[in-house]
Amino acid sequence: MPSDQLLITHVNREMVQDWLVDGHSQGFAPATLARRLSSLKSLFAFALRQKLCDDNPASGIRSPKLGKRLPKILPQHQTQALLETTNRNFDERELALLALLYGCGLRVSEAVGVNTHDLSMNFVSKMGEVRVLGKGNKERVVPLPEVAVELVERWLQVRGSFLPKDNALFLNKFGQRLSVRSVQRMLKSRAMETGADMSITPHKLRHSFATDMLNGGANLRTIQQFLGHASLASTEHYTHVTLPQLQQSYNHAHPRAKAKSNK
Repeated sequence: MPSDQLLITHVNREMVQDWLVDGHSQGFAPATLARRLSSLKSLFAFALRQKLCDDNPASGIRSPKLGKRLPKILPQHQTQALLETTNRNFDERELALLALLYGCGLRVSEAVGVNTHDLSMNFVSKMGEVRVLGKGNKERVVPLPEVAVELVERWLQVRGSFLPKDNALFLNKFGQRLSVRSVQRMLKSRAMETGADMSITPHKLRHSFATDMLNGGANLRTIQQFLGHASLASTEHYTHVTLPQLQQSYNHAHPRAKAKSNK
């Protein structure tokens, strides 16, 4: 845009477009340009209401297209560090909770919403499943990996000492249902103690679960069922994280992956 002395009534659509192009050439991110355009639109909307100008030259100009953000994940060695036994208070509860967040890919709201009667486990065969209530009050049943059965069993053995006030699986020190906020604080604290990434969140664990499942050979439909995604398109987003691994698998397995040698 021209100098600060430019009157608002002199700004036209071409000037706004040139301003965006100039910002792009200077290396500004699409999100930055989009915020600038939004601010300019708001400025002219205000000027119109105050009768300081006759039109909004930024109106109708599309914001720069924002690229999709890839899901952020934790390296496997950091998720393993989080699952190591510690001397922390409530360690049994934390480990069981992590087993559902990372071992089953549950949303944090789903994990804290689990009741004891939602569990179905065989402690002899180490097999089990949990019924969860997802988005839109849609219910699904998620298998529990063997390690999750073991950790939940260990937590249930001490859960009674919390003097439960209801049927919630995960309780706070007052015997009431654990809150989402408490889980978030617990992860930060546990990450600090175990040396994991301090940017850890319950949703990052969910992303890590899906990515590790995909890298391990699970198909997208299976992962979709675990995650409770209504659309496969949401699950497909995780393939962007693992393109190198998928390419390597393709080169190894597909009969047409390798170029034919010259005879």
